[in-house]
Amino acid sequence: MRGSVSLLVAVLLAQAEEKEPRFVEVKPGIGFVHDRGATPEKVLVETMGSGVALLDADGDGDLDLFFVQSGPLPGRAGERGDRLFRNEGGWRFSDASASSGLADGDYGMGAVAGDFDGDGDEDLHVTNFGEDRLWRNLGEGAFEEVGGRARLSSPAWGTAAAFADLDLDGDLDLVVVNYLDDPVGRNPHCGRHAEGYRTYCHPDAFDGVTDLLFRNEGDGTFVEVGIASGFVPGGPSEAKGLGVVVSDLDEDGDPDLYVANDSTPNHLYRNDGRGEFTEVGSVSGAAYDERGLTEAGMGTDAGDADGDGRLDLFVTNLDEETNTLYRNEGDLRFVDATAPAGLAAPSLLRLGFGTLFLDAEGDGDMDLFVANGHLLDNVHLYRDGTTYAQRDQLFVNDGRGRFREVRAGPYFEDPRVSRGAASGDLDGDGDPDLVVTTSGGAPALLRNEGAPPGAFFRVALRGVRSNRLGVGARVVYEVDGSRQVAEVRRGSSYLSCGSPWISFARAGSGSAILEVSWPSGLRQRVEGVRWEGVVEVREGEAAGSTR
Repeated sequence: MRGSVSLLVAVLLAQAEEKEPRFVEVKPGIGFVHDRGATPEKVLVETMGSGVALLDADGDGDLDLFFVQSGPLPGRAGERGDRLFRNEGGWRFSDASASSGLADGDYGMGAVAGDFDGDGDEDLHVTNFGEDRLWRNLGEGAFEEVGGRARLSSPAWGTAAAFADLDLDGDLDLVVVNYLDDPVGRNPHCGRHAEGYRTYCHPDAFDGVTDLLFRNEGDGTFVEVGIASGFVPGGPSEAKGLGVVVSDLDEDGDPDLYVANDSTPNHLYRNDGRGEFTEVGSVSGAAYDERGLTEAGMGTDAGDADGDGRLDLFVTNLDEETNTLYRNEGDLRFVDATAPAGLAAPSLLRLGFGTLFLDAEGDGDMDLFVANGHLLDNVHLYRDGTTYAQRDQLFVNDGRGRFREVRAGPYFEDPRVSRGAASGDLDGDGDPDLVVTTSGGAPALLRNEGAPPGAFFRVALRGVRSNRLGVGARVVYEVDGSRQVAEVRRGSSYLSCGSPWISFARAGSGSAILEVSWPSGLRQRVEGVRWEGVVEVREGEAAGSTR
């Protein structure tokens, strides 16, 4: 009897281990190393890192990688260049930077992909420490810079950006979040003068810069309408943005805007359905932590953390602050649920940047990834036990909104100076993989090996009245009484952009249904297809196709 019990326990433990997520770092030799342009002057921009965008640049149905390069600072000699790597399959990538025309020489920060001109392929917007760039996709992975022609001027220190159809007219508008004003021209000496230690200054030493909202005119040009549309905080001192996510947080059919600000209140903008906004961050409960204090907002994402169908908000912050999970109570009311969710203590001694919700192991609920790394490269001189390089973290959801940190492979044992993070199916097996950028180092590509084969299927939307890739659509997958909720987004995390396609865990064997709420207002029910591979849903058609 005792032997039988021991065997049963062993089997149960083995099954539990099989369900644990596991990621393996793949080193395909892509040859990109981020240059942060570090100098003894400790200019703040040098330590902020850069992002990554996942997009199908050449239209062949898989995800390519676009990495943003930074230093040296403008006016200083050195090699620069953003890099595009074409996905050749089997975790092989070829450098298409030169042939694509994307090897830009600006001091880069972030990138977001989106089909702004409605021709069916994704374009790129790159935020820079200086003038941003808009790259129009000419087809088959060739790009031309059209920022001036498109009247998309943004010379400030741009950080996060997102494409979305904010006024529901069928094309993609652009949100650009700006950070600080002129940290190079006015760079005070911060640190311990007596000991001779200099370090990067706190953002309180600088003024903020107002964020921008560009309305797509439908003819290849944009008009900046931030102030006119209400997308503007009380003043520059309140605008020190590093993260943005666009999501229909009140489920009224239009996209709202959430901005994570560094040491100033986070901003939540309610959309009236016409692309005009009211800032409701403080009254919503999503501006401060549970103590009523501001935090050093870095990256942000939205996802259904507790399985109630409403999309919650997560923000990464400075060490000694904890990251923050804002639980969506409905009607744009949020509650700081960080501690009850088990996310407070594990983040207290780490500084988070990129973050995203993902179903890591295919059980139908949202897990959470956080990319960590300190801002101060000499932090050990100021704080005992605190390091510049830190471990990234993966938190597994129990299905009810409580999270547990897991070491999902050797990658999660090694400290790094991580910044941007994005998720997408890089190898075509259905499950979400991870890409993480490193400040002053090479990025990490993490293959998902924790989900069993066939655990996921991909949903690719094709808009007709809505924008071509269905950005902003809300998709609900129902099977065996369970529901999974996702949105098509372009831009979130920190300076980054994940896949344009949604991956759902099959998580059942019964009759399955997809419900798509399109930006046009159409609600579409899809059933009767094989839930494997790629399910393509065309707006207005009775059923989806599988390939």
